[in-house]
Formats: sequence, structure tokens, C-alpha cells
Amino acid sequence: MSVAKRYVLRLFISLKYVTANVVDRQSGRIVTTASTAERPLRDGLECGRACNAKAAAAVGEVLAMRLKVDGLAREPIYANAAKEVAKKGFKNQTKVWAILNALRSHGVNLHIDDDGDHRPHV
Repeated sequence: MSVAKRYVLRLFISLKYVTANVVDRQSGRIVTTASTAERPLRDGLECGRACNAKAAAAVGEVLAMRLKVDGLAREPIYANAAKEVAKKGFKNQTKVWAILNALRSHGVNLHIDDDGDHRPHV
């Protein structure tokens, strides 16, 4: 197994919840996680909307803070944006990019494999 991509980001998006996990590929364990299913995060969202782009961005922010606490914010974390969008469907594209942009903006060393799509994602 390649040690180059040790930590990978996995996203789970349902009609009700957004969950983001960072997985250590060497041990096969989840290193840290954040989800709108968690009561403190869910209660902080407006109108109980736990699965929109704002909620996804909040999940990204919480995950970034937890990565910093665990000392993993400087470690390279890999995400395949095109694969995640293809798996989640085009209508969830804004949620995927909200999580990725929140992680980037909070100082996480995120490496995005986007299959040659080099447009700015806001």
C-alpha cells in the first residue's frame, strides 16, 4: 500500500445528515469525524436544516478544528472531488465543495484530486 496517501477524506451525504470522516489507510481506522447527526452541531443549525450547504460547511469547520486538536492539520489529507461528486450525485455538488473549501480555509493540508478540473471552486 502506498504511504503517500495515508489519510483520505470520506463523505457521506443523506437526505437528513452530512458526515465527513478522515480515514488512516494504514490502519484502516477512522481518525476523526464530524457529522450533523451530532447534537451540538445539529442544534447550532438554523431551522433544523441538517443537510444543506451551510450545514456541510459547518461540518467542514468542525472537522478542521478536530484535525488541529489531534495534530493532523499539517498532514496531507487526500480527497477525490470528482469521485465524491459522482458518487453523491450532481445535486450534492455544492455540499461536497462546501466541506472541501471549509477544510482548506481553516488551514488543513488538503490535496484534491479533481481529474483535471482546474476551475476555481467557491
